[in-house]
Amino acid sequence: MSDAAPGKSPLTRLPDGTVKQIGPLTGTRVWTVPGRAHRPIELMREEPRVLAPGEATRLCAFCADRYLETTPEKVRLVGPDFAELRHVPASALFDTTAEFRRFGNLFEIVSAEYWRENHGFRQPGPVVAWARDYLSEPAGREHIEHLAAVRAAASGVAQSLEEAALDLVGGSHDVIVARRHVVDGASTDAELVSSGALTPREHAEYFGFTVRSLDEIARAQPHAAYVAVFQNWLLPAGASFEHLHKQLVAIDDHGPQVDHELRLLAGDRRLYQHAIADLSVEKGLVVAANDGAVAFAGVGHRYPAFEVYSRSRANLPWEHPATEIRAMSDLVHALHALTGVHVPTNEEWHYRPPDAAWPMPWRIVLKWRISNPAGFEGGTKIHVNTIDPWELRRRAVADLTALRREGRIADGIRVGDECRPEDARLRYAD
Repeated sequence: MSDAAPGKSPLTRLPDGTVKQIGPLTGTRVWTVPGRAHRPIELMREEPRVLAPGEATRLCAFCADRYLETTPEKVRLVGPDFAELRHVPASALFDTTAEFRRFGNLFEIVSAEYWRENHGFRQPGPVVAWARDYLSEPAGREHIEHLAAVRAAASGVAQSLEEAALDLVGGSHDVIVARRHVVDGASTDAELVSSGALTPREHAEYFGFTVRSLDEIARAQPHAAYVAVFQNWLLPAGASFEHLHKQLVAIDDHGPQVDHELRLLAGDRRLYQHAIADLSVEKGLVVAANDGAVAFAGVGHRYPAFEVYSRSRANLPWEHPATEIRAMSDLVHALHALTGVHVPTNEEWHYRPPDAAWPMPWRIVLKWRISNPAGFEGGTKIHVNTIDPWELRRRAVADLTALRREGRIADGIRVGDECRPEDARLRYAD
């Protein structure tokens, strides 16, 4: 069963062309009114600013010349082979250039204090030793002093250096940041590097790094019920900086959407096959597929949205073999590539909580944040989405075909009508 009324299709087109949708997993009601789908979707930017010499690597706190403005580094990937370096000391931060780096969020959504005060969590010995070692060298001590002062100014609560260091290295809200803010050799600040501007190989390393980090955070915080993974791209989508990054946040709750889906699963273990994959085939909404994943134009989203489903029998991202993680990465990358650099987006990861009773597939939703909900939505709880799923699929197929011809997306992606019936068969509950 899904949230669509029995016997009523979640997706219908009225005689005047209006498209009405009901989210199969959420019940969200969405209308698309004719004549609004061809508005530009890229964010209108001010006149690009010419960059001064050397400015490309210091545009924001995530840039490569400003490593000391973020918290102590947990892991970085360096060089053409993306070799992993762990716990780089402050004195060595600039000895290598990180292609991707992971560190704790300076202003956490769920803080280290939250876990300590509400759950009695105490950092394990290796984390305590890392904090002590970091403080033992002058550069590390100076780094912690600066960050502790920034946090104290924001919160009004001062900590000892030892307490601050332990919280800064042992938190459960991490950020994964890419090297480039703008493309190499950029002349203006508008030449941004989004997920789609990465090569398929770069994106695969970024993506795999996120999967490994998700596993580490879940293991490190025993009181976490779930780790939320998301990427906000551009300010209208909630990003603090126009610099490519993902966030991973441990929480002690599944969240109401996961709980709702678990209740639906109790009545239909094949919920996602029936409510999403079969519906997409029936309505002609399959966008692309490879041997490990499939992408659909989503139904019932407040914003135009793609849904990428793993076709693996595994439910947890870190239990997928490398080939299946790469399959997910390649489709997500291709969708970002067709989206373009100047479209605000949210990338949301969904997967089965480790303690959940029912199987759930790993899926990633990519949303185009191209409209602002207003009074109509607030008063009626009916959302106006300017691009309906059929139009979204049409655009995506055309753009993916062009990108493939240009060699900008990974090999092995089937597009549109090239997709096979078995591409829409989900195996998460097998």
